[in-house]
Order: sequence, then C-alpha cells, then structure tokens
Amino acid sequence: MNGSNRLGGLKARPKETSPEEVRRIDEVGEARGFVDRTPRKKPGRKPSPRTHQLHPKVFPEVGEAIAAEAERLGITQGQLVEQMWSLYKTADTHKRGREGI
Repeated sequence: MNGSNRLGGLKARPKETSPEEVRRIDEVGEARGFVDRTPRKKPGRKPSPRTHQLHPKVFPEVGEAIAAEAERLGITQGQLVEQMWSLYKTADTHKRGREGI
C-alpha cells in the first residue's frame, strides 16, 4: 500500500430492509457462525430509586450507634438517615417559623 485509497471506487447502494429479507439475511449469517450483536437487556435486578451514596466520616461510636439503631428498628442505615433528615427539616422549618425568617 502506497497511501492510495483502494476502496475509493466503491459506491453505496440501498439495502433491502423488508422483514422477510432481514430474516433471510439473519438466517444466512447464523448458518455461517455470525451471532446477533444487538444490545441485550441488562441482567439482574432493576435499580433501586435509592441511588445516592453517602460516605460520612463519623467517630466510631457514632457509626456503631447508628448501625445498632437501624438494626433495632429493622431498617437500613440509609433509611435511618432519611428519617433523621426528615425530622431535622421539620424541626428546622418550625424554628424558622418562630424566628420570623
């Protein structure tokens, strides 16, 4: 190859796209060992709506207390944090209402 484009003379032509023709082409390809490469649906569980990750650094005794309380309540630590946030926001709203902010 000396830098020339050996494929320059090729011309595109429209392909047959009828369902019968596509099926026939797929059958010929599979018979010769080609496999379907269309993207597959992702296997496994559907993603949870709880997707935000938090990685707070807390003192060991605080982390152990949070883990123990979540275990006692039968919920995840993330659910406990959500409950704590809800209580905080409620208390914050009441506080701002009293201060006239």
